[in-house]
Amino acid sequence: MTRSTKMFLFLTLLGLTASEGTHGKINLALLGRATQSNTYLHIFADASHAIDGNKDANFDHGSCTHTKLEDQPWWRVEMQDAYRVDSVVLTNRGDCCPERLNGAEIHIGNSLENNGNNNPSCAVVSVIPAGESVSFNCNGMVGRFVSVVLPKTGVLTLCEVEVYGSK
Repeated sequence: MTRSTKMFLFLTLLGLTASEGTHGKINLALLGRATQSNTYLHIFADASHAIDGNKDANFDHGSCTHTKLEDQPWWRVEMQDAYRVDSVVLTNRGDCCPERLNGAEIHIGNSLENNGNNNPSCAVVSVIPAGESVSFNCNGMVGRFVSVVLPKTGVLTLCEVEVYGSK
């Protein structure tokens, strides 16, 4: 059984309550496939942890991503189709280093050129407090790929990425 099939069955059993965000919209990222520029040498650092539906902001609990220190680290979710994205919600790490996410850019589009980081920009993160979630309005930008890139040398850690929109 594929990951998408398992997630569909899981959400169906829960009556979709686990995937509903504000205003009853569905988190499109939950059925997507995540990847990142590299992965920190830790069992809990995988890109998929940002779309597991768990907003636990403590890295050691296993629900956050983590790249190695590098120039322009990025994370990306590929959704099942292109959608009109109304908003993207990022949850920052709570147990350490919340400033690492400052300056991160959210990109949305259909291109994988430069790992999707050349797609149009939805928003730039100024500050997300430790352990908090912030919603960024993307005004119906269309795309299959949502990426988060840190346009400097650093470490990228995301504890949840939610994508809300429609066909």
